[in-house]
Amino acid sequence: MFRLFFGSLFLLIQLAASAQNTHEFSDDQVEVIFPDIIVKTVEQEIVINITDTELARQLEGQEIAVNLNEEELILPIENGSVLILYDFPEEEELTISIGEVKRSKAVNPIPLWLSILPPLIAIMVALLIREVYSALFCGVWLGAGIIAYFQGFGFFMAILKGFLLIIDTYIVESLVNSDHISIILFSMIIAATVALITKNGGMKGVMNRLSKYATSPRSGSFITWLLGVMIFFDDYANTLVVGNTMRPLADRLKISREKLAYIIDSTAAPVASIAFVTTWIGAELSYIQDGINKLDLDESAYGVFFNSLAYSFYPFFTLAFILILIWKGVDYGPMLKAEARARQSLQSTGIVEEEVDAELQDEVKVAKGIKPKSFNAVIPVLIIVFGTLGSLFYTGWDVQVWNDDTMGFFDKLSTTIGNADSFKALLWSSLLSLFSAIVLTISQKLLDLKDTMEGVIAGFKTMLPAVMILVLAWSVALITEHLHTANFISNLLLEASVSPYLIPSLTFIIAALVSFSTGSSWGTMAILYPLVLPTGWILAQHQGLEYEATLSIFHNIAAAVLTGSVFGDHCSPISDTTILSSLASSCPHIEHVRTQLPYALTTGAFAIFFGILPASYNISVWWLFPIGFIGIFLVIHLFGRKSEHYQVSG
Repeated sequence: MFRLFFGSLFLLIQLAASAQNTHEFSDDQVEVIFPDIIVKTVEQEIVINITDTELARQLEGQEIAVNLNEEELILPIENGSVLILYDFPEEEELTISIGEVKRSKAVNPIPLWLSILPPLIAIMVALLIREVYSALFCGVWLGAGIIAYFQGFGFFMAILKGFLLIIDTYIVESLVNSDHISIILFSMIIAATVALITKNGGMKGVMNRLSKYATSPRSGSFITWLLGVMIFFDDYANTLVVGNTMRPLADRLKISREKLAYIIDSTAAPVASIAFVTTWIGAELSYIQDGINKLDLDESAYGVFFNSLAYSFYPFFTLAFILILIWKGVDYGPMLKAEARARQSLQSTGIVEEEVDAELQDEVKVAKGIKPKSFNAVIPVLIIVFGTLGSLFYTGWDVQVWNDDTMGFFDKLSTTIGNADSFKALLWSSLLSLFSAIVLTISQKLLDLKDTMEGVIAGFKTMLPAVMILVLAWSVALITEHLHTANFISNLLLEASVSPYLIPSLTFIIAALVSFSTGSSWGTMAILYPLVLPTGWILAQHQGLEYEATLSIFHNIAAAVLTGSVFGDHCSPISDTTILSSLASSCPHIEHVRTQLPYALTTGAFAIFFGILPASYNISVWWLFPIGFIGIFLVIHLFGRKSEHYQVSG
């Protein structure tokens, strides 16, 4: 018995000794990789690679003793590497020993609070100079300069090194990402399609068909709203095409220029922001994907976008608000007075003589001598819509999901889209759509090949500003990832005991303020998405929320950034779409802003208090949307008055 006991004990000791391998490594068998960018108090990886392939194979799965600054750690070897997680508390000489092999590095961690400066400076510069490109550039430059300084460069050399890092590291890394390139290609292709179906008369044909049904102020307003919804694929094209086309008809029907500007402005961005296939979707998916990558989530960008639509209260409430106003034939606030003047032919606001910028105007012009035909627009649009949906199903189809009787239809649909390769789907469908537009244009001899290609190139050019914002936004996102900005923000919120349920509402308000101040919803999304998505997730997980509850808040935050940006854009007098709406409608700009603001504030308040906030507390959106619609109806019913019954002085 004793022999058996001691024999077993001896065997256990041998096994333990072999588990904690005491192999004496030589210098050429070990490679220690320290992080290039070290941030204070943030747990980061130090990797020890065993460079001898045969030795790494022999030791795979065993444990070895590693000495880190006199502290012994017993760590496993996995895939030929040993991983050390260290939080770099202060500036120090870091020494790692494996047997007799030693590696040392002097580390100077970047204080975590500095990580907030790049996005904060980007926001402040945008607010001061009201220009997004320079603001984002400054944010990247500052972040790169901070990194260079703590890597050992002097102050002035860090400024120079940071400037060079912008182009050779951050912009280059943003562009070599295959998903990012897919987004740029898709956005350019769909813009080219929009330009071509405008130039070949397809869009004008759709307008002509629908405008026949506009015979009164109510029907004219409804047709304008319907066109705004139908031209969902680009907010600029929506604004310019609908405004320029419907303006003469609106004058004949005595619809005020203010009302026309409001309808086209408040259908353009809301529809473009929530539709499946638009010039917006590429940017939206990009920002969401970056958030997913930071958190290492097993979710797809398109799946998150699809689920976030359930929390996109502002766009849906805005579209419903306009429709109820038209249906009841009432208005309130400054818009009521403007409509009354139009009905009584007083039009004291006058007609502005300003013209939309020549290049923008060319985008919506039909080439000379072309008879507009609606199918030239309808066919490419149907191809891109159904092509995207078909491609999503093709790349995400799983027979087991659709044979699962325990799942509802929407759960199956969400799972399928979540599993799909959204970038392939968008690229395939957009290319087919553009090809069909080219074939339709040339086969009918509407344009020759040269003019057709010039139309395509003109469409590409329209996306240059958007591509610039995207690339700079990706660079800012990479800076915030390297500096762990989300950790800093989440730590602040945790210390302040901010409930994760409040984050979506706060996000909506912040996005609205930034968008209002900068006049750019795209710029706002570029700045906020990389910050709030990881922050919201970390905060929710720290509060102990289940995965599904955290994911629900994550979807709500994704929607809040987007919809808050659109809301602020609607309220802002310096917004590009607000200005374009004024010009395309020939409405004095200040009158458009003044008459639209009460309506935008109404739907914005409903979006927060009857949508985003209660949805965060897990109240079903199936209840919230109907309650919100009913509330909007009651506000319009109580405060709205018919313009025909409202007397105005000349």
